[in-house]
Amino acid sequence: MSSITFITGGQRSGKSRYAQQLALELADNPIYLATARRWDEDFNQRIKRHQNDRGLNWQNLEVEKHIGELSLNGQTVLLDCITLWLTNLFHDNQFQTEPTLVQAKDEWQRFAANEGNLIVVSNELGMGIHAEHETARKFTDLQGWMNQYIAAQAQRVILMVSGIPITIKEVSNPSINPNL
Repeated sequence: MSSITFITGGQRSGKSRYAQQLALELADNPIYLATARRWDEDFNQRIKRHQNDRGLNWQNLEVEKHIGELSLNGQTVLLDCITLWLTNLFHDNQFQTEPTLVQAKDEWQRFAANEGNLIVVSNELGMGIHAEHETARKFTDLQGWMNQYIAAQAQRVILMVSGIPITIKEVSNPSINPNL
């Protein structure tokens, strides 16, 4: 059984930094599962910044969509992030919400079947203004539904606000193994 810690919050709220600290507390050589697609030079710079934030003890994997195909049993894995991963799925499903949600839930279930410590970063998009465009509104809905789906399965849910972690959910779980 996996132990899932779900970390959510707004852009630049400190989610990734907190998740990295947590992963390093649980394992000497955690896996960093990056889901960003290299859309443009800005994304290349963001990816480089995230890579520079991590030390050499991280095992890095880059997987844009098919996270369910990974065999990561017995590992501490930081998936960063659900929002970028959903963006890739949504784009490749021609911005259709329903097939994207079905695919995302299927991939997630197969990913979450890995036994180990899973730390998952996501964004809270629906806490601000309503998007002006239909595609953005659809994505905000998709993100909210997927966040709910993952949070329901997580033993811990942390909301990051201005670099401060706030525990939203904590279920006692003896399966968290700091010795993985």
